[in-house]
Amino acid sequence: MRIVFMGTPDFAVGTLLAMADAGHEIVGVVTQTDKPVGRKQELKPTAVKAAALERGFTVYQPAKLRKNPEFLETLKGLVPDVIVVAAYGKIIPKEILSLPKYGCLNVHASLLPKYRGAAPIQWAVIDGEEKSGVTIMQMNEGLDTGDMLATVEVPITADETGGSLFDKLAAAGAKLLVETLPKVEAGTLHPVKQPEESPTPYARMIRKEDGKIDWSLPAARIECLVRGMNPWPSAFTSLNGKGLKIWKSHLDHTVPANPAAVPGTVLSIDGGLLVQTGDGVLCITELQLEGKKRMQASDFLRGHAVETGTVLGK
Repeated sequence: MRIVFMGTPDFAVGTLLAMADAGHEIVGVVTQTDKPVGRKQELKPTAVKAAALERGFTVYQPAKLRKNPEFLETLKGLVPDVIVVAAYGKIIPKEILSLPKYGCLNVHASLLPKYRGAAPIQWAVIDGEEKSGVTIMQMNEGLDTGDMLATVEVPITADETGGSLFDKLAAAGAKLLVETLPKVEAGTLHPVKQPEESPTPYARMIRKEDGKIDWSLPAARIECLVRGMNPWPSAFTSLNGKGLKIWKSHLDHTVPANPAAVPGTVLSIDGGLLVQTGDGVLCITELQLEGKKRMQASDFLRGHAVETGTVLGK
């Protein structure tokens, strides 16, 4: 099939390469504009752009899709059979959705209709879900509301992070999309409509402040937050006025909880920072103090005196 691919981050790269390796003709790759990064604010290409150029694909980076007749004519000139979208990051207007013979297909990293929205991977981990997956969807003008064409489930393990689930779903999505394309062309799929109303939860975009730990929450919820926010933006609190990122933690049952203690109170430093929460004790095993490198809590405690009774987040 003649395919125009639209995607931006690492998540989308596997799908692009899998389609090419399966013998499809990639007639164009559309990605977001280069963004300034680092202290020098140097322009950096998107992950999809870098991969596309390495394979010799033609790359397009329109600043906008809506009310852009010149780019619409460019797409028409490519005569795609289908447009495949994976984490492109912008809403696709109606005139593009209806352009190809087989419309636009979206590789969405959740089991729709749950977790419609921009950050389904992280929220699934944060919310303590036991499974996630990928849905191939026929796109319409709604936000992740189109008919479902194919799905695959991926279990969420007890130590799953946002980063590890990202990698699993990227691979699963690439494989599922390649398996789905011939069925789209043959007309053998049976689309499943989604409910008109979006069921909760909705996966809105993650903000840096979402990583701030509320120690009054149960330990189990905080532990999920730590995993979901790894690697970005990280769960965080403060220690004696300095920012403290929490990279790894687990529930602890060796130290008795102290319901009378203020949530965030360090109960013990034996084997990690053991902290009282709103319900239960959380053991912090990997952390990073502001201005310092990431390290095991045991190593950190050898160089930093943290007294029991210290309250994190104050």
